[in-house]
Amino acid sequence: MEGKVAVLGDADFVMPFSALGLDTFAIGDGAEEAAESAGRIIDGKYSLVVVAENIAPAVEDAFSSQQNKPTPCIVVVPFTTESQGFATAALGEVLKMATGINILQNKS
Repeated sequence: MEGKVAVLGDADFVMPFSALGLDTFAIGDGAEEAAESAGRIIDGKYSLVVVAENIAPAVEDAFSSQQNKPTPCIVVVPFTTESQGFATAALGEVLKMATGINILQNKS
């Protein structure tokens, strides 16, 4: 797969990716700033978007229109803070779309 990679998160999260030469979008705590950066990523025609888990809830609406498209592939990953479960839930939704079942769902 060819294409550009974008990384969205706070400054500490995107710094290592910037060192690798990827396009990074460092944002603060503001949801408006996160949504604005997500819009720039969508307009930038990226193939892969890596989103920090703590930022993901703020950009969920902005990226929701992209979920049924082959690109960009949006991957939510946990960072140094305690996991909020958002990354696992997002992965579960992708797996459900691909397989028809949520294989990560608790069966207890």
